[in-house]
Amino acid sequence: MTTMQNERLADAADRLILDEAAAVLTGADVVVIGSAALADGALAAGAREVELHVDDSGQTRDLDASLLADARVVLLRLPKSLESLDHIARLIASHAAPDVVVFAGARLKYMTVGMNEILAKSFDRLDVSLARQKSRVLIARDPRPIEHPAPRRVFQSDLGLWVGAVGGVFAGTGLDIGTRAMLAAFGRLPAYETAIDLGCGTGILAAELKRRRPAARVIASDASALAVASATETMAANELDVEVVRDAGLESQADASVDLIVLNPPFHDGGAVTTDIALRLFEDAARVLRPGGQLWTVWNSHLAYKPALTRAVGPTAEISRTPKFTVTASTKQS
Repeated sequence: MTTMQNERLADAADRLILDEAAAVLTGADVVVIGSAALADGALAAGAREVELHVDDSGQTRDLDASLLADARVVLLRLPKSLESLDHIARLIASHAAPDVVVFAGARLKYMTVGMNEILAKSFDRLDVSLARQKSRVLIARDPRPIEHPAPRRVFQSDLGLWVGAVGGVFAGTGLDIGTRAMLAAFGRLPAYETAIDLGCGTGILAAELKRRRPAARVIASDASALAVASATETMAANELDVEVVRDAGLESQADASVDLIVLNPPFHDGGAVTTDIALRLFEDAARVLRPGGQLWTVWNSHLAYKPALTRAVGPTAEISRTPKFTVTASTKQS
């Protein structure tokens, strides 16, 4: 990423991070984690090159050793999850240069003392900026010798399945209630030769799709690098031949190529409740489904997605419903 992108609006926390890092940005190779606006700002401030990772974007670099190898300047928008922060801090300490400086900031309402404690596990020196516009920056230096972050595995006995998790991936090694509601309806699934778990998270639905039809081609897809790493761990732990891909929606999938898509869509973007993500995923599914193929969706009942699913995909039938969750099947028309 060597040229200026269309500038994305930086908020007060991003601006404070850039101001605190200003003295080291000119001519530097910079790694940015968590904010495209920080990447734009670093380039505008004179950085020579910027490598960007945003977890829910399938179009940025993966968060791995290669991203952070020998990095000397890291700009980090602090994640809300302490597990995610610990994962990131360990990666930086394990793979960045010994003189790396990490500028990690956020709005004060999202910051906790626990973040200081997590960074202190991976770095010997931690400085704290003055607050400005309800934002603050933690500045970490002198990485400690520390273990590379390892994925976690837990055996879910009610599923007979190992679940893998990396960092602060949604639901961790547990089973969220939306996924449980979808699994309870799987006995009514149609036959399929190809299936996608869209927004797969840790890959539980994809794993069950593969176990039910071992000869089927099953794909687990998510825009989140942490989810992709977690689903990969789940498949390895259970010795399942499932393709795991990082993708923005279903951009990499061909039109009219799949029999079945299952979806437990997110309805939060950061701290905001929104249906926009789900509506985009419905449209992606409609494009990728073959005529007669089905999109199975589990959603919070109060969101009333049925009309939107009918418009985007086709006739939508209710499979199950509780006060909390609804599962529907939408059939793609010719």
